[in-house]
Amino acid sequence: MIELTAADVARLVGGELTGDPDTVVTGEAQTDSRLVTPGDLFLAMPGTVTDGHRFAAAAVDAGASLVIAERELELPVPVVVVPSSLTALWDLAREVVARVRAGGGLTVVAVTGSNGKTTTKNLLRAAFAAVGETVAPAGSFNNEVGAPISMLRVTEGTRFLVVEMGADAIGEIDDMVHRLVMPDIAIVLKVGLAHVGMFGGPEAIFRAKSELVRDLPETAIAVLNGDDARVAQMAGLTRATVHWFGSAEWTASGVEVTIDGTVFTLHHEDRAWPVRLPIIGEHHVTNALAAIAAADAAGVPPEVSVPAIEGSTGAERWRMERLEGPDGVTIINDAYNASPDSTSAALRTLAELTRGRRRAVAVLGHMAELGDWSVEEHDRIGRQAVRLNIDLLVVVGPEARAMYLAAQHEGSWGGEAVYAPSPDAAYDVLRGLLRSGDVVLVKSSKSAELRFLGDRLAGR
Repeated sequence: MIELTAADVARLVGGELTGDPDTVVTGEAQTDSRLVTPGDLFLAMPGTVTDGHRFAAAAVDAGASLVIAERELELPVPVVVVPSSLTALWDLAREVVARVRAGGGLTVVAVTGSNGKTTTKNLLRAAFAAVGETVAPAGSFNNEVGAPISMLRVTEGTRFLVVEMGADAIGEIDDMVHRLVMPDIAIVLKVGLAHVGMFGGPEAIFRAKSELVRDLPETAIAVLNGDDARVAQMAGLTRATVHWFGSAEWTASGVEVTIDGTVFTLHHEDRAWPVRLPIIGEHHVTNALAAIAAADAAGVPPEVSVPAIEGSTGAERWRMERLEGPDGVTIINDAYNASPDSTSAALRTLAELTRGRRRAVAVLGHMAELGDWSVEEHDRIGRQAVRLNIDLLVVVGPEARAMYLAAQHEGSWGGEAVYAPSPDAAYDVLRGLLRSGDVVLVKSSKSAELRFLGDRLAGR
């Protein structure tokens, strides 16, 4: 974060300051006292589980030089009292980014979509970091707290800020665009069924995701997925210049999925580049195309972005993460998030990786937040597993049972589909069924906690 005095912070957030106005914040902004390091700013925020005000003293003990709170606190450092710590966080992030932007060297790139945001963000970070200081969220910091916390990491030397914008309702992305930061480049990846139960239907998801591009100025660039019909419609909703990836402008051919990553040829105009993506899955080619197209729009050409992406660390924890387990079993742990689209793509990847050469085992838990679409979509995934000739399907948990029933009904799967009521039960089943050479996909929403089952199967 740029250096600010306590008086600066109080003025920017409209709060009442007690303590030394000349105290300087030299570190980052934190809402978790366990992450505080000397010089940080701590925001005490009330939450659904606990109240951050209870941990303000611990934050100061860890080195926090300033605290923002919703009530007066007796602390040995300055305190800025505000009506809402969340509003103060947004105000501070907006003003800090505006100050850095005023220097003329900062490009803001925002990405949204039902799937692929985090992977695309990571690829963008790799591409941009090759030419200058880049700030991008850690993990999936894309909500009303995570996004501004990430934004506050910018400094006067930051050249690129990548903002991941997620949403659970219509209006949330619109708020981020107008109250936090208007992007220079906006990427929309996909309009799928993730969180459809919260939105109420695919058209509502379209409305929510389109908020990222609707009010972009003519000077901005919208990078849109030409292979997604709903995303393609957004070209008619924005004044920004539109760049396409997928079926036009930035395209891919010769896609090959291996256990070590994904290989394809990138095409743009009359040029081509071989790309070796360090992430498993054909569906990640779309994310790579989006990142490369956006990087080019920001002045980072493929000659720079492609090698940077190829040299990146690849998958994040629990996102198509390859683990080598005991006895020659390979685990692909992709159980941090799950939607119908991402689960379908992960199953296709598993089938492509094995293709009769190795035994394909899918361990699937429920896909959360599907509402009225839940039974239908779980049913569809179970049938897809059969049609892809997955050798063994283990369905875990009562919320996912429709997958198991659908697989049983789809074909002659006497012992190829197994139901386990819990992750522990699934582990016991798999321990007796897995054999050397198996490739095991573990996929579910985070709430199913299958990510820990994946780790356990790999001996972690």
